[in-house]
Amino acid sequence: MGLGLIAIISFDAVDLFFVSRLGDMPLAAISFCFPVLWLLTSVIIGFEAGAASTISRAVGRNDRLSARRQTTDTAMLAGLVVAALCLAGLFTIAPVFGLLGATPEVMPFVRDYMEVWYWSAPVSAVTWICLASMRARGNTMLEGKIIIIAAALNAILDPIMIFGLLGFPRLEIAGAAWATLTSNMLVLTGTLGYLHFGLRVFATPFTHIRNVMDSWGRMLHVGLPAMLTNAIVPLANGIVVALLATYGVDAVAGFGVAIRIEPIALIAFYAMSAITSPFMGQNIAAHKFGRLDEARRTIGKFAVVYGLILTVAFAFLAGPLTAVFTDTESIQTVAVEYLWIMVISYAGYGIVMSMCAGFNGIGDPLPGVAISASRAFVVFLPLAFAGQALIGMNGIFVAAAISNLVLGIAAYTWFGRHIRRDEATHRAGSDIASSDLL
Repeated sequence: MGLGLIAIISFDAVDLFFVSRLGDMPLAAISFCFPVLWLLTSVIIGFEAGAASTISRAVGRNDRLSARRQTTDTAMLAGLVVAALCLAGLFTIAPVFGLLGATPEVMPFVRDYMEVWYWSAPVSAVTWICLASMRARGNTMLEGKIIIIAAALNAILDPIMIFGLLGFPRLEIAGAAWATLTSNMLVLTGTLGYLHFGLRVFATPFTHIRNVMDSWGRMLHVGLPAMLTNAIVPLANGIVVALLATYGVDAVAGFGVAIRIEPIALIAFYAMSAITSPFMGQNIAAHKFGRLDEARRTIGKFAVVYGLILTVAFAFLAGPLTAVFTDTESIQTVAVEYLWIMVISYAGYGIVMSMCAGFNGIGDPLPGVAISASRAFVVFLPLAFAGQALIGMNGIFVAAAISNLVLGIAAYTWFGRHIRRDEATHRAGSDIASSDLL
């Protein structure tokens, strides 16, 4: 799963690398696009989380028919909802990005990119639901292979479409979006064909509407809170972008560079959270509570050790890594300072991600919503305004780091108590059933 996620994160890193060759203004435009891209991605992740949770619990109960029904219905709903959101996005580019602080000089580049990228989101939504259905069944190898193929196609198409190689027209920043759209469409076509004809994971779409609505209801029980949980992060990042915009376009561009390096460093945490949901879902359905708590402890230990490794690594590598994306000293300074401050909190962030995924997996997503909302609005925002007032731009980054650490501890403790409560409830129910039989 980690290898596959390295590939998918490289989508954005490769886009950013080639777009940065067009100049600082296109680079800043991509940075302004990130919050909107993440917001739509969060909706997709919500559907994915709902699918992974319901399908994994069906697998834990050995209910294959329900798993197939859930795969088909969730993919269909995700495609329709994301398509509707993207259509709305196409008509609101100017007001949305103006609200984020995009200047009139940057806006044409934003429009060129987003007018194409929006069309790739529904394609991506269906693809990710299909892949989540395989992960929920325990098959992460197939998902990793498909993602690697998609990333390779994007990396090949990016320079061709951006710079107009091999007889293609030079599309510049729009070429990055066209490369994403084209690679996503090719991968979706191959994925649907293989999963349907090779693995038979889909149910017939022609069924009674009552069956579809029941399937959607069970998925959305987890999916809607998961969307809210994941949407909180880009909303908070949108606020960060707006705050940084007061320091100039270079500050926003530096933030954009840093948050494209950051996910590559955090790939182990993303992979861990991706498999946490189906792991917890399968085991809660099989009433294996000891495995749930063992997984929680293992996640905590790994997060601390890996976080310390990243701290040492970024002390030496932050400068050289940011230099890959920009030669502008002011942009690079912002990116390096962000990474140096945030790296001390990555262990907490990794725990937050996995615990929220764990709550989704066991079918109780509301604690994840509370954790994410508290991290973004209860802890981060007040600290961000206070930090900015006291020490300037870096105060915003310090606030984000403190939020990760505080909520990491809270999430770890909360999930442990939840597991113990569920185990006690199950044992009490078993004891009552045994008494009735006697």
